[in-house]
Amino acid sequence: MESFHRRKFWRCWGALVVVLGAGASLAAAQSELQRTQPPTHGAPQVWTWEQVKERFQLDNPTLLADKVSIDESRAQEITAFLRPNPNLTLTVDGTQIAPDHGVWRPFAGTFESPAISFLQERQHKRQLRLESAKKATLIAISSHADMQRTMLFTLRSAFVSALEAKAVLQLAKDNLVYYDEVLRISRDRFGAGDIAQIDLDRLELQRVQYESDLQSAEENLEDAKIQLRTLLNSRIPLEEFDVAGIYDFNDQLMPQEEFRKIAMDSRPDLKAAIESVDKAKTDHKLAVANGSTDPTWSAWYTHNSSNNNPFGINTLGLSASFPLRIFDRNQGEKLRTQLDITRNERLRDAAEAGVLSDVDSDYATVESDLILLRPYKAKYLQQAVRVRDTITFSYQHGGASLLDFLNAQSEYRSVQLNYVNLVGSYLTAAAQLNMAVGREVIQ
Repeated sequence: MESFHRRKFWRCWGALVVVLGAGASLAAAQSELQRTQPPTHGAPQVWTWEQVKERFQLDNPTLLADKVSIDESRAQEITAFLRPNPNLTLTVDGTQIAPDHGVWRPFAGTFESPAISFLQERQHKRQLRLESAKKATLIAISSHADMQRTMLFTLRSAFVSALEAKAVLQLAKDNLVYYDEVLRISRDRFGAGDIAQIDLDRLELQRVQYESDLQSAEENLEDAKIQLRTLLNSRIPLEEFDVAGIYDFNDQLMPQEEFRKIAMDSRPDLKAAIESVDKAKTDHKLAVANGSTDPTWSAWYTHNSSNNNPFGINTLGLSASFPLRIFDRNQGEKLRTQLDITRNERLRDAAEAGVLSDVDSDYATVESDLILLRPYKAKYLQQAVRVRDTITFSYQHGGASLLDFLNAQSEYRSVQLNYVNLVGSYLTAAAQLNMAVGREVIQ
């Protein structure tokens, strides 16, 4: 009888190995088929990170609204370089409106005098206004790039969350398939009288946990897709929206000093701080120029003028007006712009310190995740599989208790799930480091 049960167990165990191997091969074949074949009608549209990023930059309403500020700043350059408008004055005087001593010649003394005047701006005021406006445009461009940098991190985090949810879902499916095969063999053993009813009941009750894991994983994946789809401003049905990417970690990490150098060259918020200092200096030059005197030149023509020349019927006049800058020499604006230079220099120093702090902090986070991930990939994952399979084999042969078997299953689930979550934590930390650097250094 014992020999019969043993042979039956080995046949069941062989069937389990074949099923699991076939399932893995089928999953690999389906993955390759999905990658190489074009999507058919109604099939989920799979988005890579590059496609997601491109769509985000084209369609995200918040990003597009902020981009308009650059065009607005360029429009202000036109305004800054405009010349002052000339003034045209039309004067008519000398018209007699009532008889005097019986004489009424209403238009005999009327004279007409059109005049034109314009303000001459000195000390390169127009050029300085244009220079200040152009530097404001550079700041707007850098500020937009900084906004895009932070929003890309949000997008990358959502993309990683979707990949992580997919990995957890696949793990939950694999665990359920494996456990269902164990249950099938256990039911065969129960039918052969090899295990008790209570053991089979406990095994079947444990399946609830695997079903719960699967349901939670499906819900988390749906939430992650919704968040990502919202950032893309997309209306694609959720069942037709999917993401694909490498869900793994890169064991190699550049030296920290390299990340620092790249950040100092690439961070748009630091560029904006530096450009603000440069603009403040230009604004101070403009304030000094605005304290100078600008003359107003005028010219006019008069017909039938009243002057000492009885033959001066048509005359020409010229004038120049110079404001006396006795009290108002733009002293307050000169002082304010000078102080503004110092303020922006302090903000630039703070921005530099913040950039280096961000890089150092995020670099330490990535290093910490790598320290945890390396032993998982090198040892713990294989050990978890080996312990699960060994305990399962021992339990089927009566060498291990049901409690040992259930503990081994739980430990395997825990190790695999911890690894998947750690990879997600690493990818998020890598995205955070990319944001701190200012561009994608870790792919």
